[in-house]
Formats: sequence, C-alpha cells, structure tokens
Amino acid sequence: MNVHFTARQTSLTPEVEEYCRHRLDALSKIFSGVTDVDVILVHERNRHKAEIHVRAKGAGVVVFEESHDLMNSLNLAFDDLERKVKKERAKFRDKKRRGGRERKEIGLPSAVEPAPAEKRIIRTAATASKPMTLEEAAIQLDLKKREVLVFRMEGTEKWTVLFRRKDGHYGLVEPE
Repeated sequence: MNVHFTARQTSLTPEVEEYCRHRLDALSKIFSGVTDVDVILVHERNRHKAEIHVRAKGAGVVVFEESHDLMNSLNLAFDDLERKVKKERAKFRDKKRRGGRERKEIGLPSAVEPAPAEKRIIRTAATASKPMTLEEAAIQLDLKKREVLVFRMEGTEKWTVLFRRKDGHYGLVEPE
C-alpha cells in the first residue's frame, strides 16, 4: 500500500503521520486490495480539513471532513472511511451471495414448481341492451375497440356472442 501525504498551509508532524499509518493499517485488514492512499491535510481560516482518497482493485473511496482541530478532522475522516468501506464490502458480499442463489434456483429440477396464482374473475360491461343485427354488432365491436360483444340478435331475441379472433376475423357463438 502506497501512502502519500500532502500538507497545505500546515506542517506534517511525525505524530500525525504515525497516527494516519496506524489507522490505515487497521483499515487494510478490513479492505483488502488497497493500492494507493492519498491523505491531504489543509489549514484555512481556523479550519482543518482532512481529505482521504483510497484506490483499490475495482473501487475507490473519497472522504472529506472539516473541523477546528486537525486530529478531530482525521478521526472523523477515518471513521467515515471505515463506515464507507464496510458498507461497500457488505454490498459486494450481498451481491455475490444473491448471484449464487439465483444460479442455484435455475438448476432446480422441474418437479419443484411454484404454486399457480389464484385466477380471478374480472367483470366488464360488454353487452348491448337493444336487439341488433349481426352487421350492427360488428360495427359496435369495432367502434368500442372491444374483443367481445354480447348482444340480442334481432328477430330471435336470443343472446349471441360476437368476438374478435386472433387472425383478425370475427367469431360468432349462438345458443342452441
């Protein structure tokens, strides 16, 4: 792990550098594969800023904290960094586990099938109250853009069903 320190408008003391290395060693146990770490310390108008850039295999984390004390800023930054690294690691672990479960489910034999969903009856109003001819029913079916029309055939007063077939033609069901 390569650690780079940058101090702007402040001096980098050996105690601060030792503290940062100690916290980064503890972090490297949690987050393996860390290649580079940049620690940037800035002092501006009675504020101390600590910025930490961590680059690892396939990921990068940036943390920025600011307070009136340098050590307090570093503590907050390292705590935030540790929290972010744990969160990313947990997300990666969950993603990896979830992918394993999906592969196992695909390989299950077909004897284990989920229970079929309960079928529901949904009522719709597709009836014509007045008696009409077959041609009038076909026109009504087209105008109202329905798939099925139940109507009374003119002259016989029997209920008849006119429906649209998949091939685009009409089907007719008459009771016996």
